[in-house]
Amino acid sequence: MKRPVAAVVGTGRGLPAHVMTNHDFASIGIETSHEWIVERSGIVERRLARNGETTCSMAADASRKAMEVAGVHPGEIDIIVLSTATPDRLLPSTAVDIQAELGATRAAAFDVGAACAGWLYAMSTAEGLIMSGTAETALVIGSEKMSAIVDWKDRATCVLFGDGAGAAVLKRSRHHGKGILSAYMRSDGKLADLLYRPEGGATVPMSVEVLEKRSHLVKMAGREVFKHAVRSMSDAADRALDGARLTGSDIDLLIPHQANVRIIEATAKHSGIPMDKVYVNVDKYGNTSSASIPIALDEAIESGRIKDGTTVMMVAFGAGFTWASMVIRF
Repeated sequence: MKRPVAAVVGTGRGLPAHVMTNHDFASIGIETSHEWIVERSGIVERRLARNGETTCSMAADASRKAMEVAGVHPGEIDIIVLSTATPDRLLPSTAVDIQAELGATRAAAFDVGAACAGWLYAMSTAEGLIMSGTAETALVIGSEKMSAIVDWKDRATCVLFGDGAGAAVLKRSRHHGKGILSAYMRSDGKLADLLYRPEGGATVPMSVEVLEKRSHLVKMAGREVFKHAVRSMSDAADRALDGARLTGSDIDLLIPHQANVRIIEATAKHSGIPMDKVYVNVDKYGNTSSASIPIALDEAIESGRIKDGTTVMMVAFGAGFTWASMVIRF
């Protein structure tokens, strides 16, 4: 009897309508330039949530599209796993708000917090539930409203991030040779202070002083993060390839976390994958944290770069530090 696998059967994305270009930063008093941002990150513009758009609403939009493609009704969803660093509220999880919004009354729903690597963590979690027999159909979402937690007075960080959501429906399948072929996750908490929100949590709750210091917003040691991101994503790519018993030449498309085009180029070079086999959309959306890979995945499928039989590797790195990778054959 063939071993069951977890296969992606539908994807979708939910993006705010409002576009902020690099040139728009001058209007909010940020001393930067289009050329400076592009040279350091490759980012040209990003989407920002407006008019009541939330982590939940963007996630629900992406989920409905993914479910429609998959031909799955809300009542068929067994598990909803949401990756987010920007929950709409601290209690309960945003995943249950999405469940209510979708009408997925049978589903267990919960959040995963692993920053930019979170969607791959969520995918591995959902895969495990499917493989154990706990679930037949899972909805895996990455949704981020990064504009709510970046410091709009810090040009080193505010120019990098954007908002959006991506979703995938996973189903148990017995289609030999397809589905998730390998997955890898790692973290190193000793490096947490290089990319974090120092205060505003349960240890140092929100207060007037915290707000005045802006210590509840994202702080990043850019050079150190860049160095560790390249090293960790390269390691994750190696581990995913080894787990799938493949080499870089077997990969039809690499979808890396869309944080910085230089990190993307370094990861591809390490894996021996030419840039024409790498999906890049960081120029359009900036760093949408854990939403970046599922947004890119949906775009790649829609544009025809992923078809039946395509082997895709996804690699991500984020705060924590966390990093992860996955190989899927479609």
